[in-house]
Amino acid sequence: MKHVLEAQQFNKKLIGQVFEMAERMEQVVESGGNDLLRGKVMASVFYTISTRTRLSFEAAMLRLGGKVISTEHPEAFSDTVFASNLEDTVRMVDRYVDVIVLRHPEEGSTERAAKVSRVPVINAGGGGQHPTQALLDLYTIYRAKDGIDGVSVLVMGNLANSRTGRSLCYLLAKYSGVKIWLVSPEELSMRQDIIDYLERHQVSFVQIHGPGEELEQALQQVEVVYQTDLPRDFDYGPTGLSRQAFCINMDMLGLMRKHAIIMHPFPRMDGIAPEVDTDPRAHYFQQITNGLYIRMALLQMILAPETLGKQI
Repeated sequence: MKHVLEAQQFNKKLIGQVFEMAERMEQVVESGGNDLLRGKVMASVFYTISTRTRLSFEAAMLRLGGKVISTEHPEAFSDTVFASNLEDTVRMVDRYVDVIVLRHPEEGSTERAAKVSRVPVINAGGGGQHPTQALLDLYTIYRAKDGIDGVSVLVMGNLANSRTGRSLCYLLAKYSGVKIWLVSPEELSMRQDIIDYLERHQVSFVQIHGPGEELEQALQQVEVVYQTDLPRDFDYGPTGLSRQAFCINMDMLGLMRKHAIIMHPFPRMDGIAPEVDTDPRAHYFQQITNGLYIRMALLQMILAPETLGKQI
């Protein structure tokens, strides 16, 4: 594995290796970190604002003894850099570092970067994909449910534009017996490319376009509820729905199974009511912790593959 560009590139074997390394990274963090990436430098190149993903990657690199350089004020940086092309920027940055963590809004941007880069490129959530988020989401399910095969997952929100929801569906399709419920306003339904992908991989799925008995029954069945964001500027008027109809509150929580888990890639805004935070089914803060372990694992596997299978 040289680059991390899209969720589809990961098969079950590789996902298992990443998860195994992530479990080892948890021990590394508990012991105070290590210096396996000492002498290595990572560049955080973000054309759009990021807090969680950028800090997670930078913390991961530092925990492994590496160093970080990063772009500042992405709104100003992007205005300046967009004046030159992406390929030129990558060719410049790869002279300084050992790995580039890139977020660029254009579709296919990380693939373009990887073609010209002399060093590994990791997609940090650009071009409609968020592979490292999908891996940490899947890892959270794996740890909570002791596996992925046969899991039932409800993905809810702005599915048409959710890079996290899309990427998670790509990974869930790798496993047998998985069932997915896709819940959104009809105008924000999951795009056809994901629907085609699920059908091609014979994944059982159901689409639900609003609150009601069908959603209530689904909430009573599923093991995982994965909430994504909903746009504040979406006009719910014509549908007769409201934004709150797709938000997790105590009423919705009351329908869920006792051992279900609730996940969100953040920022949640009003997607999950604050009073849900104290419920043991809330796993979204654990997702953030797991993100550190997954990104440490990926950096280790990319920059120090010789350590795979060895004591670290």
